[in-house]
Amino acid sequence: MNAVVTVDPERTLADAAAVDARLRAGETMPLAGVPIIVKDNIWVGGWRVTQGSRLFCDFIAPRDGIAIERLRKAGAVIVGIGATSEFACKGVTTSLLCGPTRHPLDPTLTPGGSSGGPAAAVAAGLVPLAIGTDAGGSSRRPPAHVGVAGFKPSYGAIPYGPGFAEPFFGLSVMAPIAADVADIALAFEVMAGADPRDPDSAGIAHEATDLAGLRIAFSPRLGLDVAVDDVVANGLVSVIARLSAGGLGIMQRDPVWPAGATEEAIMPLQHAGLAALYGDAFGKDPTVFDPDIARQIERGLSWSGTDVAAALVASAAIANAFAAFFTEVDLLLTPTVPCVAWPFTQAGPDTIGGRAASPRGHAVFTPFVNHARLPAISIPCGTDARGLPFGLQIIARRGQDRTLLRAARQIEAELA
Repeated sequence: MNAVVTVDPERTLADAAAVDARLRAGETMPLAGVPIIVKDNIWVGGWRVTQGSRLFCDFIAPRDGIAIERLRKAGAVIVGIGATSEFACKGVTTSLLCGPTRHPLDPTLTPGGSSGGPAAAVAAGLVPLAIGTDAGGSSRRPPAHVGVAGFKPSYGAIPYGPGFAEPFFGLSVMAPIAADVADIALAFEVMAGADPRDPDSAGIAHEATDLAGLRIAFSPRLGLDVAVDDVVANGLVSVIARLSAGGLGIMQRDPVWPAGATEEAIMPLQHAGLAALYGDAFGKDPTVFDPDIARQIERGLSWSGTDVAAALVASAAIANAFAAFFTEVDLLLTPTVPCVAWPFTQAGPDTIGGRAASPRGHAVFTPFVNHARLPAISIPCGTDARGLPFGLQIIARRGQDRTLLRAARQIEAELA
């Protein structure tokens, strides 16, 4: 599969022995001895962490990120580093440094990206928990494609640094991936909470609310003119029917987006971020980079300040539209992905819903959530005739992470 790109058996065994010693001393740890994999763009002190880039092929993280520090304190044992696309900026998990990651159910397919390594590792049973990042769906879409759960918390719920500079203008968050929602909720409670070392981190004050009385909406296409494969569209309709039959009151309602609210309008932020961080290295030797990343950097170098400002305006408009929508509903259900997995040699499927698909056509349901800083989770909800999974995305108001996780557990149980 090529899901795990770095291992350090001696360090892992030493860490496990240290956890055993803490247990013998009477310490209680919620994740005692739980093996985890961490995505290759998150600092893990003493480990080789590369961002999937040849620029960082020999980089050793000088310390743990705050979230990793908390996981270790809770007794988790890091057993490997999970594959990512270069700088976590592609929707498939492949890089010139590490090669392609393959789908655990079919090695000819991709698990998606950019957290494909962590998601594939959980789906294959290598570990019960992995930690990814999510700046536009990177830890929701791969879990949907491989049949596990992936959670993007509210912006600031989990401290992000210290670590690599990310090229997404602050959109990226730490994101746990697990086989079920209960394990994600456990990891979230360990990782969440403000830390003075991260000025954007914030406490999650809201306690969980039961589903009873919540206003739940279903939007089959998120109010966008996007293509969805029939197997996914019909599967989601069946899921909503099952949930409604189980007693949930679900209305169909779409967010209303401002004119020009498209992923194309906000992508200059990623391109400009890459150019700001790596434009100098690109100028010296563009062949160091994955060709797709090189094209993104090149585009970023061409954007003007006005172009970037326009993208920031579009991002704010998307956030405001979502905020207005969530004055009328408490939870929003959508597909996580519009299609199942595709060949790992391609950036995306050739067609979706009978239409020719763009390289980002598979990613239509997730990026706006990041721009609104909302919490969202993907849980498995169906498969196609080949057994390839797709997911249900559940979105909540910012700060309602615990309510979202409780709702996801109840919905997960209804669909079991």
